[in-house]
This record gives sequence, structure tokens and C-alpha cells, in this order.
Amino acid sequence: MSFIKTLGICPSCKVGNIEIRKKEIRGKKVELYACSNANWYTEDDGEVFELTKDSTCSFRLWQNTFSRYGYWLKHKDVRSLLNEEDTIVELSSKKVFYENNKSVFKKIKYKKYIALDYEYGASILFDIDCKED
Repeated sequence: MSFIKTLGICPSCKVGNIEIRKKEIRGKKVELYACSNANWYTEDDGEVFELTKDSTCSFRLWQNTFSRYGYWLKHKDVRSLLNEEDTIVELSSKKVFYENNKSVFKKIKYKKYIALDYEYGASILFDIDCKED
């Protein structure tokens, strides 16, 4: 008997549980947080995942949703989102400066709120500033 770890109730269908599923995409291991009523399959190398015909919900959230901003979701972030709590993450971006006719890249860190998004799983709320601790 295998034990499936869950993080909370599905915000979309309200009856399923959000399960942690291990996936591999382009050779990298990543977690998929998906409703227990959503079954996903892929026919290629994990590039495109599609719902099976017996799925009754389509909610999913990828751990690497914000990887382009230097952040991978943690279980506590997902639980916080599912509980409709304010969820703040520290993101980073590269900024280009020009010094002595050379490009210099500097990593800029900043905090932003994230929220559930039923189409993409989660979104960054760029328009809302975080209060400093």
C-alpha cells in the first residue's frame, strides 16, 4: 500500500486533495501539485501533459512555476495558497548596467505576493507591493 502525501483540499473542485506527484521534465525532477481527481499523462518527454478522459478536475500547480524568477515553490507555499493566506516569496531578476562600455549583470532580489490562478496554478501579483518586515 502506498501513501500519497497531500497538501490540502483542491481549490477548484472542492472535493479532491492536492497530491504531490514526482515528474521528470527534460531530464529534471520536479513536483506537480495536482488534484486527486485530475490524472495527467504525457506521450513525449514530459513537455506536454494532458488530462485523461476520466478526470473530473484539472487543477495543477508546478513546483517550478516561478523558476524564471529564481524561485521554486515549497510545500509550505502551496499549503498557504490553498488556505487562502497571504503568501510572499523572494524572487530575483537580473538587471543590466553599463560600466566602461561593458555590460554588468546584477542580481536584484525582491519580495512579491503570489496567488492561486485556476489557469496557471499560481501567479505573481506584481501590482501589489510587499510590506517590509
